[in-house]
Amino acid sequence: MQIIETSLPGVLLIKPRVFEDPRGFFMETYRQNVLAEAGIRETFVQDNHSHSSRGVLRGLHYQLRNPQAKLCRVARGEVLDIAVDVRLGSPHVGKWVSVVLSGENHAQLYVPKGFAHGFVVRSESADFLYKCSDYFDAADDRGVLWNDPDIGIDWDTPSPILSEKDMRYLPLAQIAHDQLPRYQP
Repeated sequence: MQIIETSLPGVLLIKPRVFEDPRGFFMETYRQNVLAEAGIRETFVQDNHSHSSRGVLRGLHYQLRNPQAKLCRVARGEVLDIAVDVRLGSPHVGKWVSVVLSGENHAQLYVPKGFAHGFVVRSESADFLYKCSDYFDAADDRGVLWNDPDIGIDWDTPSPILSEKDMRYLPLAQIAHDQLPRYQP
């Protein structure tokens, strides 16, 4: 596996070695010891699978009391995957990074605790898979407005399809400080 640092410290792009032949391909999508050497020491306790159509935008989500680190990949299709630092006091708060994850490039994105996460589907449909370091708790679910002008994410999607919940989130600057994760250097 090749581990690549992004412009946000702690957010990592992971490119597995893919062995292809006329039968198809093989790759390791998770190898604890290699990821631990790169600083990913989370114990992942939950796997999620999201199937979405072109233009569906999910996010920007984070958890407060039970924060989740996420290891994301796409098995089929293509998404633009986004991580936003929302940690109060972080030197990078409000900064974002994007990567294209697809069934073709096999890349993965590691999103640490304290970051909001979202993605938009760029293909006809996409199967988005992600490991979480803590269990989902609906009462702990938080979010940032997907098109917060201060963050300025370029989703490269003219008319995204969003859930009612995702449309109602506030911009980062309007979220009460006690509802944001804290930066711990």
